[in-house]
Amino acid sequence: MAVVPRLSLPERLREYALLIRLDRPIGTYLVMWPMLWALWIAAAGRPDPKVFVVFMAGAFLMRSAGCAINDYADRNFDPYVARTRERPLAARRIHPNEALVVFAVLVLVAFALVLTLNVLTIVLATAAALLAATYPFLKRITNLPQYYLGVAFAWGTPMAFAAQNGAVPPVAWLLFLAVILWTAAYDTIYAMIDRPDDLEIGVKSTAILFGPADRLVVGIMQALFLLCLWGAGELAGLGTWFVAGLVAAGMSLVYQQVLIADRDPDLCFRAFLNNNTLGALVFAGIALDYLLA
Repeated sequence: MAVVPRLSLPERLREYALLIRLDRPIGTYLVMWPMLWALWIAAAGRPDPKVFVVFMAGAFLMRSAGCAINDYADRNFDPYVARTRERPLAARRIHPNEALVVFAVLVLVAFALVLTLNVLTIVLATAAALLAATYPFLKRITNLPQYYLGVAFAWGTPMAFAAQNGAVPPVAWLLFLAVILWTAAYDTIYAMIDRPDDLEIGVKSTAILFGPADRLVVGIMQALFLLCLWGAGELAGLGTWFVAGLVAAGMSLVYQQVLIADRDPDLCFRAFLNNNTLGALVFAGIALDYLLA
């Protein structure tokens, strides 16, 4: 390993900010939107302010922690991938142990916030920390890490119901399944960008597993995602505005399919980013349904 340079405190803090993708908040948004869907449904449009603050802070902290542990796990692979070779660990600007410390601090802060909530939420949060810590290592042993990431990202949905109501009803688990499918779909699109490099260095992904059928399988997952969301809305008694949000989300997914048609890396990245808009559309439908009902 190359020698890690000596950095001033401002330089080191800048590298830590890059490590947790402070300059790329898309991941935080993609964790945040399902939490908002779940909180609004669990609270019938009026979430507890403390619970809301804890979950929004948790979305940022856990996504940031996930980035740190992901780069630690991939530190010997990222230098060979065009998209990741300039990340702080890949470029050897910080030491791997620093990434572990950043991960630990962020998880502890997030867990401290969860300790202000009920026991069921604390138990579920323990599982969430385990999912975040283990996900990056799945890419070595299975072609299905995108589904494991889906479970990690979706875990905030049952947690939101537990925090708001002290229980996790069936609608929470249907929403949980929807988020797994959504995450696996957009992360497969993301993995399509790195497929040539991943094949060369031996990193596994659903983009590699699905091969030429990648667009078809992504489309199936996207359709099932919408179906599960619709089912969750039915169980929650949501109506016209929610359905309008789903229709808009469906149009967004069609747009993503158009973007990835030729598997152009830049267009695949645009399709991935479009999921932030999709998340906002679904949330708008839920929020308006409760607001205007």
